[in-house]
Amino acid sequence: MSKSNKKNRKIVEVLGPVDNLESYVKADWWRHLFNANYLRTDGDVVEDSDITQKETDMYLAALHLPKESCILDLCCGQGRHALEIASRGWNNVSGLDRSHYLINRARKVAKSKNLNVAFKEGDARKLPFAADTFDAVLIAGNSFGYFDSSKDDDLILKEVLRVLRPSGKLLIDITDGDYMRSHFDARSWEWIDKNYFVCRERSLSENGERLVSREVITHVSKGVIADQFYAERLYTKNDLGQLLSQAGFKLCDSGTTATVLADSKRNQDLGMMARRLIITAEAQKEWTVVEKKPDSIDSVVVLFGDPSKRDAVKPGSSFDEDDFHTINELKKALSNLKGYSFTYLDRHDTLIQDLVKLHGKCSYVFNLCDEGFQNEALKELHVPALLEMIGLHYSGGNPQCLAYCYDKSLIRGIATEMDIPVPRAFVIKPEDIRFIEFPLNFPVIVKPNFGDSSFGITQANVCYDLQALESAVTGIRDKFGYNNPILVEEFLTGKDISVGIIGNPGSSYMILPVIEEDYSALPEGLPRICGYEAKWDPASPYWKIKSVPANLSEDVERFLGASCVKLFERLSCRDYARFDWRVDDNGTPRLLEVNPNPGWCWDGHLAKMAALQGISYSQMLGSILEACQSRLLGADGMV
Repeated sequence: MSKSNKKNRKIVEVLGPVDNLESYVKADWWRHLFNANYLRTDGDVVEDSDITQKETDMYLAALHLPKESCILDLCCGQGRHALEIASRGWNNVSGLDRSHYLINRARKVAKSKNLNVAFKEGDARKLPFAADTFDAVLIAGNSFGYFDSSKDDDLILKEVLRVLRPSGKLLIDITDGDYMRSHFDARSWEWIDKNYFVCRERSLSENGERLVSREVITHVSKGVIADQFYAERLYTKNDLGQLLSQAGFKLCDSGTTATVLADSKRNQDLGMMARRLIITAEAQKEWTVVEKKPDSIDSVVVLFGDPSKRDAVKPGSSFDEDDFHTINELKKALSNLKGYSFTYLDRHDTLIQDLVKLHGKCSYVFNLCDEGFQNEALKELHVPALLEMIGLHYSGGNPQCLAYCYDKSLIRGIATEMDIPVPRAFVIKPEDIRFIEFPLNFPVIVKPNFGDSSFGITQANVCYDLQALESAVTGIRDKFGYNNPILVEEFLTGKDISVGIIGNPGSSYMILPVIEEDYSALPEGLPRICGYEAKWDPASPYWKIKSVPANLSEDVERFLGASCVKLFERLSCRDYARFDWRVDDNGTPRLLEVNPNPGWCWDGHLAKMAALQGISYSQMLGSILEACQSRLLGADGMV
């Protein structure tokens, strides 16, 4: 192996022989397993078009669905069955899965084949669909029984019952538990292709209810690339019949329509896919009674910064024509959304009184006041704190989340604790610059530790020696009036990338296409940064920077998506967020900062990412509002 390959290779911890497989299974193993490695190890079944066609034949024969039926492929993976059904003329097909990697792949295939399938990321225990939406739901390819407790499986069935129409059909394709208990291979190994092979160990759980598996995946030159454990519940036909009956379903006919005997063109270990049952059941329910407000309109208060007050972040410290144009574009986009009535508040001197008057009269507040209370950035968290004290629901991050993310050094510490890479850096006070022991190699970039919107970050902040560093620190203090701690960070020169999330992991969310900054229009010699000049100074050469689709490998995109979701959850972000990264010389993305309540303007980074997904500015705002509304409904039913 070359030195460069050794340098870039991620070290995989391999445990060696273990006595008890079950003790190594994480409760949420399903969050991390379904990626490119899954498609490699199980590709002889789940990537075989002949197998998919035969299985789809069986499903459609069991369900007898007219072409106008609305169908949900639940836990759809890379969407193989949903896409196959759509290719046969069913036009109302949706797919949902927890894996960002697999959903992203499904969307790409659907686009390439011009198939109209709506794919969403989400948790099967909390479906992002209205009641009585679907005529049929499929849970295919042994995608049921992944959780620690069977109570979670019951939650899935109850959610399926909710989204099915009365007498709607549920089809479950699942491992024959009776057969698998006595026929599993305790050990096996196989070549996946000329480069990869996988070794497997299996055992029954202590209570005999689950089959526990271990896979060690190895590349002939890269070595071990995964050592992973998982456990799947073994249901019998009778077990499922009882579970379905308790959830409100009635088995169709005999309940078992067919037995699926899988095949492999590699003639290798089929594991849980070897012998499966197809169970069909009918939803025993009435049409859901939905209590709506008399006018069926959500009354939403949109909260801005105060244009009459000083704002130290903006050039000239005040709102200008561009700011008012941005607000007008927002209002125009919101006016295109049906089912909403919007009220706008931007006078901070009377804000408390105005909000108190709205208590009980609005559904929630769309908090776009990223300037902070009284346009003071340090008081951005005061706005949601005020809303909470008054008792108003609102969109976006709570006070604790905004406090965390306002402190770049704190975010670095949290990311490091989570094993998410960050650039090397240290924090100093401005007055201590002459007395530090410098622990980094130049070049470095100097940033205010507190703040956002690239406040205080200009081309002069990229420093190649100690004298430039002293000058940059002085410049932040003198030009921007900043006297708080300074973050001195190694200057990375790789791709400058941003990841956006709309929604809420744990229910429904989407990771938007990743963008990178295109610095090709910058004159030679200028540091490649997207700082204050790029966002606020039209006369600057940095104004010419464009955001373009990021050209990243599947592995890097998968890493970014997984890391951002973990950060979103750890920091208690809500409804939407943006994550900024920079790639180092070895190709490793390193986290720069987290932006809850990120820029909402029509030409901002989030809107650019959404546009790459085919989502208009108006639709993007609507998606944020829907995420907020869904979260509030799930929390306490207040909306």
